[in-house]
Amino acid sequence: MTAAPAPRWGRLLAQPEARLALIMVIVFALMAALAPDRFLTGQNATSMAFQFPEFAILALAITITMLTGGIDLSIVGIANCCAIISSLILTRLAPGVDAGIGWLLLSYLAALAGGAAAGLFNGVLIAYLGLPPILATLGSGLIFTGLAVAFTGGTAVMGFPASVAWLGNGSLMGLPVPLIVFGVLAAGLSFVLSRTGFGLKVQMFGANPLAARYAAVDIERLLLKVYVASGMLAAVAGLVIMSRANSAKADYGQSYTLLAVLIAVLGGVNPYGGYGRVIGVVLAVLTMQFLSSGLNMLQVSNFAREFIWGALLILVMVINTRNWRRRRAPAAAPKGETR
Repeated sequence: MTAAPAPRWGRLLAQPEARLALIMVIVFALMAALAPDRFLTGQNATSMAFQFPEFAILALAITITMLTGGIDLSIVGIANCCAIISSLILTRLAPGVDAGIGWLLLSYLAALAGGAAAGLFNGVLIAYLGLPPILATLGSGLIFTGLAVAFTGGTAVMGFPASVAWLGNGSLMGLPVPLIVFGVLAAGLSFVLSRTGFGLKVQMFGANPLAARYAAVDIERLLLKVYVASGMLAAVAGLVIMSRANSAKADYGQSYTLLAVLIAVLGGVNPYGGYGRVIGVVLAVLTMQFLSSGLNMLQVSNFAREFIWGALLILVMVINTRNWRRRRAPAAAPKGETR
């Protein structure tokens, strides 16, 4: 006798990535039904492909820190500060609009170094000084934003070489460059987390910090690497934002922190640590982009949009937390037996 199809569907939907894929399809279908003449167009698809890599890369930064049971709320501050470092090199050191590719690469390397330094600072606060990640990165994020304001006086930095626009607005073989950048980073992070010893240690520490210490994992060094990686991912996001806007400013992307956290949680990353897959984050990114684009076409205000995001974050946390607790709970003993 063959098994009924319902249990198979039930087992499939028990996986967070499968549930998310279903939610993505539902959101896409809903937005397509509400605004078919604008949502289902090639122009809208291209626009979305250029838009979402900015916050999607920040979501990858949040993901790797959440896997350790931590979080990085300084990502937007790091992104803007690193973008400003790059922009100041291009506008004050390089010969302005005549700067060549060498100056551009130098500015990008400086931004990445700034992201690594910011991540190292966060890592020291968390790994060696023992500060809670949420408080350490909240405070450091204000520091990085303050540095960005000090560097620029709070004004936007503009006047870049034309080559700067390629990273955020260019195309390569018909594909948007920001989409390619996100795809490469997502694939690389997925490989690192699933196929390397570092990724195994990250998830082991997130699932059981005590067991990781007994397994001789260098926890402090591990956390330093995690937050350095998060800082460098944030720096890349900052460069994409700078290129897209053709300017750099200390207050760009202020709503991206909430959005990145929402994407990571919606993607099935356990905020208590130990579990998370990059494919889930990618599905969550697409879901949020479909939702955001549709709400924009329906002329929903930014305040209402953030209300929806916040409510969705709480709802997903409630559902996922119940599932995680159910998985951790020991199986009940058969009736009449004791453990």
